[in-house]
Amino acid sequence: MKIAVLMGGTSPERDVSLVSGEAVVKGLRQAGHAVVSIDTARGYQALRGDEIKHLPGIKTQPPSIEELRQYAGDLSIEAVKSTDLKDVDIVFLILHGGAGEDGTIQALLDLVGIPYTGSGVLASALAMNKLMAKMIFRANGIPTPDYLVLESLHASDLSALDASVKSNFGYPIVIKPVSQGSSVGLSLVKSSNELQRAIEIGFQYDTKLLVESFIPGREITVAILGDLILPLAECVPESGFYDYEHKYTHGKTKYYCPADLPAAIAQKIGELGLKAFKVLNCAGFARIDFRLAKDNEAYCLEVNTLPGMTEHSLVPKAARAAGIEFPELVEKICRIAIDDYSKRTSMRR
Repeated sequence: MKIAVLMGGTSPERDVSLVSGEAVVKGLRQAGHAVVSIDTARGYQALRGDEIKHLPGIKTQPPSIEELRQYAGDLSIEAVKSTDLKDVDIVFLILHGGAGEDGTIQALLDLVGIPYTGSGVLASALAMNKLMAKMIFRANGIPTPDYLVLESLHASDLSALDASVKSNFGYPIVIKPVSQGSSVGLSLVKSSNELQRAIEIGFQYDTKLLVESFIPGREITVAILGDLILPLAECVPESGFYDYEHKYTHGKTKYYCPADLPAAIAQKIGELGLKAFKVLNCAGFARIDFRLAKDNEAYCLEVNTLPGMTEHSLVPKAARAAGIEFPELVEKICRIAIDDYSKRTSMRR
């Protein structure tokens, strides 16, 4: 197959996307496919033709807002040309966050009739919006942490929010942007004194924040491939909190896959993950994140429709635990997407 890999982009998850994209390109080539790699912010040539060279690694913090604005504002670059996608059999999307994961690029590809990996427009938009996803989880009996929504905050409102947190669920809490991934803009708030700073960080990345009850317990993830529930994974960050730095800094987090869980509990969480995948109308592959409380109640945090494919990423770890090596995994993702596209187009005739 001829496959175009779209990566990079202008979201705060740009660095992660570039590293994921590099891995996907190598894996698809190892599987015997012709691959065109495109950074949607800088273009095909920015990745030096057929070779991906000199890509930046993932820093301990996401790119600054100023840095991202430079990418988004450089109109001198025609990042993606129609000729770049000429005769491709499928587009492999590995654009984490932003317009790459919220349904925007999916809509464009639907309009031009090019099949692509992962979920479609609706599922991508719903999953990226954590508030909408939580509402759908609750309507379908999927446990999720209690929450408040914050759209703005004036100095006079801080004490009211503090009182609301204390009356609804108490500290610690998690504050995070409604429409970001990779723990971008996320803070664990242990007391009232940390509230304002966490809100300021969150509002750098979104106009709406979730103020969510923190669930003490274990970080468990469910990877879905097609309709298959892959072995569950557990993340154990050295600080006890799985933030951006601990996700992408080597040695900051230990991973266990399969997770050390009783079979019945693992099955329950896996089935909840598949249910969350389906109620959002997801397709292809995804990763669903849970917190497992001490009473073994699992709380769904979010569904990632374009999960990471870096060396630290959990979907490749789960696939490997199921006997699926990386080149086979990325090829399977493409095959599933092509089959789904064929079914959709045949129904329209």
